[in-house]
Amino acid sequence: MSSLTEFLAAQQQLVDQALDRLTPPESALPETIHRAMRYSLFAGGKRIRPVLCLQAAVATSDNAPGALEAACSLEMIHTYSLIHDDLPALDNDDFRRGKPTNHKVFGEAMAILAGDALFTLAIQTLTRIDGLDAARKLALIEELSFASGTVEGMIGGQVTDIEGERQTPTAELLDRIHRAKTGALLRASVRMGAIAARGDTQQLEAISQYGEHVGLAFQIVDDILDVEESSAALGKTAGKDAVQGKITFPAVYGLEASRAMAQDECRKGHEALRIFGDRAVRLHEIADLIVDRKS
Repeated sequence: MSSLTEFLAAQQQLVDQALDRLTPPESALPETIHRAMRYSLFAGGKRIRPVLCLQAAVATSDNAPGALEAACSLEMIHTYSLIHDDLPALDNDDFRRGKPTNHKVFGEAMAILAGDALFTLAIQTLTRIDGLDAARKLALIEELSFASGTVEGMIGGQVTDIEGERQTPTAELLDRIHRAKTGALLRASVRMGAIAARGDTQQLEAISQYGEHVGLAFQIVDDILDVEESSAALGKTAGKDAVQGKITFPAVYGLEASRAMAQDECRKGHEALRIFGDRAVRLHEIADLIVDRKS
Protein backbone atom coordinates (compact mmCIF):
# COMPACT_ATOMS: atom_id res chain seq x y z
CA MET A 1 0.00 0.00 0.00
CA SER A 2 1.27 3.47 -0.86
CA SER A 3 2.05 5.97 1.90
CA LEU A 4 -0.71 8.34 2.96
CA THR A 5 1.17 11.27 1.39
CA GLU A 6 1.39 9.48 -1.97
CA PHE A 7 -2.19 8.33 -1.74
CA LEU A 8 -3.54 11.81 -1.00
CA ALA A 9 -1.50 13.30 -3.84
CA ALA A 10 -3.03 10.77 -6.26
CA GLN A 11 -6.54 11.43 -4.92
CA GLN A 12 -6.05 15.20 -5.22
CA GLN A 13 -4.93 14.78 -8.82
CA LEU A 14 -8.00 12.65 -9.56
CA VAL A 15 -10.31 15.27 -8.05
CA ASP A 16 -8.53 18.16 -9.78
CA GLN A 17 -8.87 16.47 -13.16
CA ALA A 18 -12.59 15.93 -12.59
CA LEU A 19 -13.09 19.51 -11.38
CA ASP A 20 -11.31 20.79 -14.49
CA ARG A 21 -13.64 18.71 -16.65
CA LEU A 22 -16.81 19.78 -14.82
CA THR A 23 -16.05 23.52 -14.56
CA PRO A 24 -16.44 25.78 -17.62
CA PRO A 25 -13.07 26.82 -19.07
CA GLU A 26 -11.77 30.35 -18.65
CA SER A 27 -12.43 30.96 -22.34
CA ALA A 28 -16.18 30.34 -21.96
CA LEU A 29 -18.30 33.49 -21.98
CA PRO A 30 -18.56 35.45 -19.79
CA GLU A 31 -14.86 34.88 -19.27
CA THR A 32 -14.40 36.89 -16.07
CA ILE A 33 -16.73 34.76 -13.95
CA HIS A 34 -15.08 31.54 -15.08
CA ARG A 35 -11.63 32.93 -14.33
CA ALA A 36 -12.85 33.93 -10.85
CA MET A 37 -14.41 30.51 -10.19
CA ARG A 38 -11.30 28.67 -11.30
CA TYR A 39 -8.96 31.03 -9.42
CA SER A 40 -10.33 29.87 -6.07
CA LEU A 41 -11.26 26.33 -7.08
CA PHE A 42 -7.66 25.57 -8.13
CA ALA A 43 -5.88 27.62 -5.46
CA GLY A 44 -4.24 24.60 -3.85
CA GLY A 45 -6.84 23.13 -1.51
CA LYS A 46 -6.16 19.84 0.30
CA ARG A 47 -9.40 18.32 -1.09
CA ILE A 48 -10.17 16.75 2.30
CA ARG A 49 -13.94 16.70 1.71
CA PRO A 50 -13.74 15.05 -1.74
CA VAL A 51 -11.23 12.48 -0.48
CA LEU A 52 -13.46 11.67 2.50
CA CYS A 53 -16.37 11.21 0.08
CA LEU A 54 -14.40 8.88 -2.19
CA GLN A 55 -13.04 6.82 0.68
CA ALA A 56 -16.45 6.50 2.33
CA ALA A 57 -17.64 5.04 -0.97
CA VAL A 58 -14.70 2.61 -1.01
CA ALA A 59 -15.42 1.55 2.57
CA THR A 60 -19.06 0.90 1.71
CA SER A 61 -18.95 -0.91 -1.64
CA ASP A 62 -16.90 -1.85 -4.69
CA ASN A 63 -19.40 -0.03 -6.90
CA ALA A 64 -20.20 3.66 -6.37
CA PRO A 65 -21.33 5.41 -9.57
CA GLY A 66 -21.28 9.15 -9.13
CA ALA A 67 -18.93 9.20 -6.15
CA LEU A 68 -16.38 11.33 -8.01
CA GLU A 69 -19.01 13.84 -9.12
CA ALA A 70 -20.37 13.95 -5.56
CA ALA A 71 -16.84 14.58 -4.31
CA CYS A 72 -16.43 17.47 -6.76
CA SER A 73 -19.76 19.01 -5.79
CA LEU A 74 -18.58 19.13 -2.18
CA GLU A 75 -15.40 20.97 -3.17
CA MET A 76 -17.45 23.46 -5.19
CA ILE A 77 -19.64 24.21 -2.17
CA HIS A 78 -16.62 24.44 0.14
CA THR A 79 -14.84 26.83 -2.24
CA TYR A 80 -17.92 29.03 -2.63
CA SER A 81 -18.15 29.29 1.17
CA LEU A 82 -14.50 30.35 1.41
CA ILE A 83 -14.90 33.03 -1.27
CA HIS A 84 -17.85 34.51 0.59
CA ASP A 85 -16.23 34.08 4.03
CA ASP A 86 -13.29 36.21 2.92
CA LEU A 87 -15.46 39.16 1.80
CA PRO A 88 -15.23 42.44 3.75
CA ALA A 89 -18.80 42.01 5.01
CA LEU A 90 -17.86 38.71 6.67
CA ASP A 91 -14.31 37.80 7.77
CA ASN A 92 -12.61 40.49 5.65
CA ASP A 93 -9.49 38.50 4.81
CA ASP A 94 -6.84 39.40 2.23
CA PHE A 95 -5.23 35.97 1.85
CA ARG A 96 -6.41 32.40 1.38
CA ARG A 97 -4.07 29.45 0.84
CA GLY A 98 -1.19 31.91 0.55
CA LYS A 99 -2.76 33.85 -2.33
CA PRO A 100 -4.80 37.08 -2.46
CA THR A 101 -8.45 36.33 -1.81
CA ASN A 102 -10.92 36.27 -4.67
CA HIS A 103 -12.38 39.72 -4.06
CA LYS A 104 -8.86 41.21 -3.92
CA VAL A 105 -8.23 39.96 -7.45
CA PHE A 106 -11.64 40.21 -9.11
CA GLY A 107 -13.53 42.72 -6.96
CA GLU A 108 -16.36 42.14 -4.50
CA ALA A 109 -19.17 41.88 -7.05
CA MET A 110 -17.41 39.20 -9.11
CA ALA A 111 -16.38 37.30 -5.95
CA ILE A 112 -20.00 37.15 -4.81
CA LEU A 113 -21.08 35.92 -8.23
CA ALA A 114 -18.24 33.37 -8.37
CA GLY A 115 -19.46 31.88 -5.09
CA ASP A 116 -23.05 31.84 -6.35
CA ALA A 117 -21.94 30.17 -9.58
CA LEU A 118 -20.02 27.43 -7.77
CA PHE A 119 -23.09 26.63 -5.68
CA THR A 120 -25.29 26.25 -8.75
CA LEU A 121 -22.59 24.25 -10.55
CA ALA A 122 -22.44 21.84 -7.60
CA ILE A 123 -26.16 21.05 -7.91
CA GLN A 124 -25.93 20.82 -11.69
CA THR A 125 -23.04 18.37 -11.34
CA LEU A 126 -25.17 16.02 -9.24
CA THR A 127 -28.13 16.15 -11.66
CA ARG A 128 -25.89 15.10 -14.55
CA ILE A 129 -24.32 11.96 -13.03
CA ASP A 130 -24.42 9.07 -15.51
CA GLY A 131 -25.36 5.59 -14.31
CA LEU A 132 -27.17 6.73 -11.17
CA ASP A 133 -30.92 6.43 -10.67
CA ALA A 134 -33.04 9.52 -10.07
CA ALA A 135 -33.82 8.58 -6.46
CA ARG A 136 -30.15 8.39 -5.55
CA LYS A 137 -29.37 11.65 -7.34
CA LEU A 138 -32.16 13.26 -5.33
CA ALA A 139 -30.71 11.82 -2.11
CA LEU A 140 -27.31 13.32 -2.92
CA ILE A 141 -28.84 16.73 -3.71
CA GLU A 142 -30.85 16.62 -0.48
CA GLU A 143 -27.74 15.73 1.54
CA LEU A 144 -25.61 18.50 0.02
CA SER A 145 -28.29 21.20 0.19
CA PHE A 146 -29.22 20.38 3.80
CA ALA A 147 -25.57 20.46 4.92
CA SER A 148 -25.12 23.81 3.15
CA GLY A 149 -28.30 25.42 4.45
CA THR A 150 -29.67 27.37 7.39
CA VAL A 151 -31.09 24.67 9.68
CA GLU A 152 -28.14 22.79 11.24
CA GLY A 153 -26.15 23.55 8.08
CA MET A 154 -23.17 25.62 7.01
CA ILE A 155 -24.98 28.93 6.44
CA GLY A 156 -26.81 28.63 9.74
CA GLY A 157 -23.48 28.06 11.45
CA GLN A 158 -22.00 31.11 9.76
CA VAL A 159 -24.92 33.24 10.95
CA THR A 160 -24.51 32.05 14.54
CA ASP A 161 -20.77 32.65 14.28
CA ILE A 162 -21.26 36.26 13.13
CA GLU A 163 -23.92 36.99 15.73
CA GLY A 164 -21.77 35.39 18.41
CA GLU A 165 -18.88 37.83 17.96
CA ARG A 166 -18.15 39.72 21.20
CA GLN A 167 -20.63 37.57 23.12
CA THR A 168 -19.49 35.64 26.18
CA PRO A 169 -18.12 32.35 24.82
CA THR A 170 -20.13 29.36 26.05
CA ALA A 171 -19.90 25.64 25.32
CA GLU A 172 -23.50 25.55 24.06
CA LEU A 173 -23.02 28.39 21.57
CA LEU A 174 -19.69 26.96 20.42
CA ASP A 175 -21.28 23.57 19.76
CA ARG A 176 -24.12 25.15 17.76
CA ILE A 177 -21.70 27.13 15.60
CA HIS A 178 -19.24 24.43 14.68
CA ARG A 179 -21.49 21.41 14.28
CA ALA A 180 -23.22 23.47 11.60
CA LYS A 181 -20.53 25.71 10.13
CA THR A 182 -17.83 23.06 9.56
CA GLY A 183 -19.18 19.77 10.82
CA ALA A 184 -22.27 19.56 8.60
CA LEU A 185 -20.33 19.58 5.31
CA LEU A 186 -17.72 17.11 6.58
CA ARG A 187 -20.49 14.77 7.73
CA ALA A 188 -22.20 15.16 4.35
CA SER A 189 -18.92 14.30 2.62
CA VAL A 190 -18.81 10.77 3.99
CA ARG A 191 -22.58 10.30 3.81
CA MET A 192 -22.62 11.24 0.12
CA GLY A 193 -19.91 8.69 -0.60
CA ALA A 194 -21.91 6.01 1.18
CA ILE A 195 -25.13 7.06 -0.59
CA ALA A 196 -23.44 6.80 -4.00
CA ALA A 197 -22.23 3.34 -2.96
CA ARG A 198 -25.78 2.29 -2.01
CA GLY A 199 -24.95 1.89 1.66
CA ASP A 200 -27.48 0.27 3.96
CA THR A 201 -28.93 1.82 7.14
CA GLN A 202 -26.21 0.41 9.40
CA GLN A 203 -23.42 1.62 7.12
CA LEU A 204 -24.94 5.09 6.81
CA GLU A 205 -25.30 5.38 10.57
CA ALA A 206 -21.69 4.33 11.17
CA ILE A 207 -20.27 6.62 8.51
CA SER A 208 -22.39 9.49 9.85
CA GLN A 209 -20.93 9.00 13.33
CA TYR A 210 -17.43 9.01 11.86
CA GLY A 211 -18.18 12.22 9.96
CA GLU A 212 -19.56 13.97 13.03
CA HIS A 213 -16.59 13.11 15.23
CA VAL A 214 -13.95 13.85 12.59
CA GLY A 215 -15.74 17.05 11.62
CA LEU A 216 -15.64 18.29 15.20
CA ALA A 217 -11.99 17.30 15.54
CA PHE A 218 -11.23 19.24 12.35
CA GLN A 219 -12.78 22.43 13.73
CA ILE A 220 -11.08 22.09 17.11
CA VAL A 221 -7.70 21.77 15.41
CA ASP A 222 -8.52 24.72 13.13
CA ASP A 223 -9.18 26.87 16.19
CA ILE A 224 -5.95 25.72 17.85
CA LEU A 225 -3.90 26.43 14.72
CA ASP A 226 -5.31 29.96 14.49
CA VAL A 227 -3.74 30.60 17.91
CA GLU A 228 -0.47 28.71 17.52
CA GLU A 229 0.62 28.89 13.88
CA SER A 230 1.87 31.77 11.73
CA SER A 231 0.05 33.29 8.77
CA ALA A 232 2.72 31.83 6.48
CA ALA A 233 2.09 28.32 7.79
CA LEU A 234 -1.68 28.63 7.55
CA GLY A 235 -1.81 30.42 4.18
CA LYS A 236 -4.28 32.91 5.71
CA THR A 237 -4.22 35.56 8.41
CA ALA A 238 -3.49 33.95 11.77
CA GLY A 239 -4.94 35.20 15.06
CA LYS A 240 -8.09 36.67 13.51
CA ASP A 241 -10.43 34.67 15.73
CA ALA A 242 -9.22 36.46 18.85
CA VAL A 243 -9.16 39.88 17.16
CA GLN A 244 -12.76 39.47 15.97
CA GLY A 245 -13.94 38.05 19.27
CA LYS A 246 -14.91 34.70 17.74
CA ILE A 247 -16.23 31.91 19.93
CA THR A 248 -13.62 29.17 19.59
CA PHE A 249 -12.59 26.01 21.42
CA PRO A 250 -9.46 27.61 22.96
CA ALA A 251 -11.58 30.59 24.08
CA VAL A 252 -14.03 28.28 25.86
CA TYR A 253 -11.85 25.40 27.03
CA GLY A 254 -8.22 26.54 26.71
CA LEU A 255 -5.55 25.06 24.47
CA GLU A 256 -4.65 21.92 26.42
CA ALA A 257 -8.24 20.85 26.96
CA SER A 258 -8.99 21.58 23.30
CA ARG A 259 -6.14 19.33 22.20
CA ALA A 260 -7.46 16.53 24.41
CA MET A 261 -10.95 17.01 22.97
CA ALA A 262 -9.63 16.71 19.41
CA GLN A 263 -7.88 13.46 20.28
CA ASP A 264 -11.03 12.11 21.92
CA GLU A 265 -13.18 12.96 18.89
CA CYS A 266 -10.61 11.24 16.67
CA ARG A 267 -10.79 8.11 18.85
CA LYS A 268 -14.59 8.06 18.57
CA GLY A 269 -14.27 8.42 14.81
CA HIS A 270 -12.03 5.35 14.68
CA GLU A 271 -14.54 3.36 16.76
CA ALA A 272 -17.38 4.25 14.40
CA LEU A 273 -15.55 2.60 11.49
CA ARG A 274 -15.34 -0.86 13.06
CA ILE A 275 -18.09 -2.37 10.89
CA PHE A 276 -16.12 -1.55 7.73
CA GLY A 277 -12.98 -3.47 8.74
CA ASP A 278 -9.97 -3.12 6.46
CA ARG A 279 -12.01 -1.31 3.80
CA ALA A 280 -11.81 1.85 5.93
CA VAL A 281 -8.04 1.95 6.41
CA ARG A 282 -7.67 5.27 4.57
CA LEU A 283 -10.50 6.83 6.58
CA HIS A 284 -8.63 5.89 9.75
CA GLU A 285 -5.46 7.51 8.39
CA ILE A 286 -7.28 10.69 7.37
CA ALA A 287 -8.76 11.02 10.86
CA ASP A 288 -5.28 10.92 12.37
CA LEU A 289 -4.01 13.39 9.77
CA ILE A 290 -6.78 15.87 10.58
CA VAL A 291 -5.80 15.88 14.25
CA ASP A 292 -2.03 15.96 13.70
CA ARG A 293 -1.91 18.57 10.91
CA LYS A 294 -0.14 21.94 11.24
CA SER A 295 -2.04 23.91 8.57
